[in-house]
Amino acid sequence: MTGVDDVREDLEFLIALRRDLHAHPELGFEEERTSAIVAEHLAGTGMKVHRGLAGTGVVGTLTVGNGTRAIGLRADMDALAMPETAERPYKSTVAGKMHACGHDGHTTLLLGAARRLAKTRNFSGTVHFIFQPAEEGRGGARRMVEEGFFELFPCDAVYGLHNMPGLATDEMAVVAGPQLASSDSWHVTFQGVGTHGAKPHLGKDPVTAGGHFLSSLQTIVGRVVDPLQPAVVSACSVQAGDPKALNVIPDFVEIGGTARAYAPQVRDQLEEEIGRLARGVASMFGITADYRFVRRIPPVVNDPDITARALKAARAVCGEKVRTEFAPSTAGDDFSFFSQKVPGAYVWLGNGPAVDGALHHNTAYDFNDDAISTGVRFWTSLVEQELAA
Repeated sequence: MTGVDDVREDLEFLIALRRDLHAHPELGFEEERTSAIVAEHLAGTGMKVHRGLAGTGVVGTLTVGNGTRAIGLRADMDALAMPETAERPYKSTVAGKMHACGHDGHTTLLLGAARRLAKTRNFSGTVHFIFQPAEEGRGGARRMVEEGFFELFPCDAVYGLHNMPGLATDEMAVVAGPQLASSDSWHVTFQGVGTHGAKPHLGKDPVTAGGHFLSSLQTIVGRVVDPLQPAVVSACSVQAGDPKALNVIPDFVEIGGTARAYAPQVRDQLEEEIGRLARGVASMFGITADYRFVRRIPPVVNDPDITARALKAARAVCGEKVRTEFAPSTAGDDFSFFSQKVPGAYVWLGNGPAVDGALHHNTAYDFNDDAISTGVRFWTSLVEQELAA
């Protein structure tokens, strides 16, 4: 197994790399600089490097010995379209873009593990280092799979890792079953008949209909979905009329939001019930409703056997500081497109305290460099364990 001292040899380099990536964030499918850096460092180890999958995706393949087993390790590379407010020496140099979810750290961890494994070569088999673009809602994993990832890089198992504020940097959480929810979008347009605001009887008011729809929306989770099944339905956008024309009832109202679930049957139920409610409200007000439900990301559900393997590797690194009970997140991650094809496990790595309350997707968030050693050691230990020489 790779020890602490081995990782420390690379720590200064990895911290500098992580901070450089943080200062130069790139959005999904725009990770040109990031993917070039990744490809350069992978090639420098002598392993095979494949570029261009899903545009900016990079896959490094390292085969050692004659072992027949192959595993995939995935890191996401993209940043978010939001400003960075905290002052730090490596603050984002790109206005309106920042690494607010730690993908700069994830990329660094996997590169660090690739460098160590290429040097030590203490395993027998094949490991694919997957550097995925566009995790933040732009469909990078789906596109990699659709463009033939598993045909090009067959895997017996896939593993993902994400940082988690609130856990110590020498702490991990590894749990079987649901880890992240499905992430779907829905859109409703209520089409009425616009009229003078002082003469509502001459039109058909979609604003009032929209209000009834919004006030009734939470009855889906509260009164339709099984209370033992987690679900979220949120309206996140409402577009109606013009604030400069407050005497005009508009012709239409557009409402959109998100739906989250862990179970396929609940996901189906949310799709059906949001539409049923929209059409019912429209009928009540004598107007029409156009409804769309867009399935974006399936839930991430950890395979029991693969999770047990990940747990063993985590305990080799963190000892007793591995949590086997940890609540799933209602956030989504398109790692699910990989783990739907082959058995997979998604684990949590501590990021330390949420400094000043800065959690994921906060303008003051930062990946904690103290977690680099733990993360690199976990990836390295997992490969050496699963592809034992």
